[in-house]
Amino acid sequence: MKAIRRFSVRTVLPEPIAALGDLASNLRWSWHPPTRDLFQRIDADRWAKVRHDPVRLLSALSPQELADLAGNHDFVAAVAAAKSDLDEYLTEPRWYQAWAEGQEADDKGRRAPQAIGYFSPEFGITEVLPQYSGGLGILAGDHLKTASDLGVPIVGVGLFYKTGYFKQSLNRDGWQQETYPVLDPDGLPLSLLREDDGTPCVITLDLPGGRELHAHVWRAQVGRVPLLLLDSDVPENDEAARDITNRLYGGGGEQRLQQEMLLGIGGVRALRLWSRLTGAPAPDVYHTNEGHAGFLGVERIHELTQQAGLSSEEALEAVRAATVFTTHTPVPAGIDRFGADLIELHFGGDNAVAGVPIERLLALGAEDYPGGQAGIFNMAVMGLRLGQRANGVSQLHGVVSREMFDGLWPGFDDDEVPITSVTNGVHAGTWVDRRVYELAAKHLGTTDIERDHAWDRISDVPRQAIWETKREMRAQLVQEARRRTRSSWKKRGASPAELGWVDDILDPDVLTIGFARRVPTYKRLTLMLRDPERLKRLLLDPERPIQLVIAGKSHPADETGKQLIQQMVRFADDPEIRHRIVFLPNYDIAMAQYLYPGCDVWLNNPLRPFEACGTSGMKAALNGGLNLSILDGWWDEWYDGENGWAIPTADGVEDAHRRDDIEAAALYDLIETVVAPRFYDRDADGLPQNWLGMMVHTLQTLGPKVLASRMVRDYTTQLYGPAARAGWALNGDTFVGARELAAYKAKVTAAWPNVRVDHVESSGVGDSPQIGETLHVRAYVSLDGLDPADVDVQVVHGTARDSDELKDVEVKSLDFVESYEGGRHQFAGDFALSRTGSFGYTVRILPRHAGLASTSELGLVVNA
Repeated sequence: MKAIRRFSVRTVLPEPIAALGDLASNLRWSWHPPTRDLFQRIDADRWAKVRHDPVRLLSALSPQELADLAGNHDFVAAVAAAKSDLDEYLTEPRWYQAWAEGQEADDKGRRAPQAIGYFSPEFGITEVLPQYSGGLGILAGDHLKTASDLGVPIVGVGLFYKTGYFKQSLNRDGWQQETYPVLDPDGLPLSLLREDDGTPCVITLDLPGGRELHAHVWRAQVGRVPLLLLDSDVPENDEAARDITNRLYGGGGEQRLQQEMLLGIGGVRALRLWSRLTGAPAPDVYHTNEGHAGFLGVERIHELTQQAGLSSEEALEAVRAATVFTTHTPVPAGIDRFGADLIELHFGGDNAVAGVPIERLLALGAEDYPGGQAGIFNMAVMGLRLGQRANGVSQLHGVVSREMFDGLWPGFDDDEVPITSVTNGVHAGTWVDRRVYELAAKHLGTTDIERDHAWDRISDVPRQAIWETKREMRAQLVQEARRRTRSSWKKRGASPAELGWVDDILDPDVLTIGFARRVPTYKRLTLMLRDPERLKRLLLDPERPIQLVIAGKSHPADETGKQLIQQMVRFADDPEIRHRIVFLPNYDIAMAQYLYPGCDVWLNNPLRPFEACGTSGMKAALNGGLNLSILDGWWDEWYDGENGWAIPTADGVEDAHRRDDIEAAALYDLIETVVAPRFYDRDADGLPQNWLGMMVHTLQTLGPKVLASRMVRDYTTQLYGPAARAGWALNGDTFVGARELAAYKAKVTAAWPNVRVDHVESSGVGDSPQIGETLHVRAYVSLDGLDPADVDVQVVHGTARDSDELKDVEVKSLDFVESYEGGRHQFAGDFALSRTGSFGYTVRILPRHAGLASTSELGLVVNA
């Protein structure tokens, strides 16, 4: 018999311990061990049974048990102390407040953004709130948690998925099975936004056919950061609309488009609702975490055209200036693309957005560049056109992104494409094992190594203590792997009598290599299986064995990914080796918090350069793990030869199978001849001194770099701060800046076809120029009615290749000299020769305006 309705009845806490409700509802507990200890103190067994979920724990307590806790003076005092600590955390000035105070004030006294809207389709905060599928969501969760720790005034915006992503299990044949447990938001650390009369707040969007999409808004409190999650499962919707937020990355193209409309358009409306209810300031900056939320720019253009009387072009400038767009994929197939007809159905005709004509909207996402596809609306392209500042998530990914999207900026070299990079980081409080903090407290006198500048003192920790701690974490992983393997086999149909062997799988003293991530083809889950017999020999080596702990989910629609998982599972099922290799189903935050600390080596072998960043190796590094990785993502920029190993790549080999064979052989060689020997090379005290030296070096050198605190500070100083100032400059009381910039762009775009470099003269150097000599350059240009101040005439010089292509270029702007009849002008300048060898230069013309973030922003350039 099934219930026709289900809801959770929340516990009423006695007044002396009422603060437990505040502690449970603020997700800071997920990265604050003292708060988790307080809940564990209530009932350790039940705490484990509810999988460390404070809301479920409190709901499981009887009135008598609650009364007993309220009568326990020591416990009441502990609750009060925890609540006081939380209150201090939520209100005290932190890094951001000090940084903001040091910024120069504008003419209205503004120094830094008062609020930043952070939009993402998924957020991985804690396993208790399963609203994530993989790296994008985990990164977004770490971003919010770190913003809270630093005091950065972010407001998160996302969707609430009733069944989350999916839970993964295996059948008897090792084939991935998906289940979708229904989540009850009333039983989660969420609160529903309500009007003053107690009714739920509702966000409404128009859909084709005269339908409407209604959504409630749930709030999760992530430390200091509110996270607003829109939920379409409300009674006012028809069945199809209720299902829009049913699953993360579920459904077809139309459902995905409607999810992204709700995230972007509905998300902006949710922010306005939040400001109305709480008095919170409207964001000064809007951050689009991947293209899924791109429609937020469309809604903001709509707002400005209707409320401030701007044209769509003027509103676009005001919106762009204050928008940051982050791209996360180096794979074109990973970008959401919709047919133009689907966009017209949702944004044209009766559904037209006031102020955003359908032809203008379609142009924002059009692939109207060489290699693009007509009739396609590209969400990443729209994100780039709606965001004045854009970035990739590692230095290499920045390079790949500039190449991938260079069609939007024709005439510019890839290194001038205006996509920068901010390398991802990870939230230490979430991912560093408690034993590491205890080790630091005991030997360094602090658990906050960053704040106390203790990175360089890690070498002071006794190596015996480091090794013992690592073994404890390895043993902890072994126990968890046995528990999960037993559970998995039971779901696969095995009886308890068949599972005695599980008690002996893995060994806390054997070199442990971890591999866990999503399972698209390019991440190459099965590269290690290219030579199964050689891998078996490594696993079973009598003197230097290795063991592998593997996990990962494939998208439910990815049959190839599922086949890769099945191949791995069948290999791991072999009775000869199953004590040395395990595949653990349902990779999630809870599993990861055992995996990263317990592994000695973190393996990553994507097809280069398709890994945008890959933060799992960062988490392993913070727990003393060494990376064994293809030089891709973050590892490409921070591998230094002593913090792990780089797997050689067969770049340029076009045969994919041969490339895999070559790189797999290189992987085997590294493990067999370098990695394993170093791990098992022990001194008289049984310590692997060379290995420990690499661990210490890794922590000292990578530790400060891989932290999300470094990442969020970079976003704040390099992107949020400049975006806020750009927005303020255009968004005055009458938006005069936006109007003027739109007019400038229209004027320059109209004139540009007739702008040209007529003639260039140079003097000042002889036939055999030497370093230090000065080259005088004069350029005569035609500007078709543009003022000389509207352009930047530059001399670009560098090393000239045989093809006359310039590399290692330097740029110098020439000064305006005089004007002539017919719209011709002279510009001139000098520069000293500063390099030997082949030298070349050219002259070019670019638009110039204070409202442009880069010279290449408009994609307009005239070269001599």
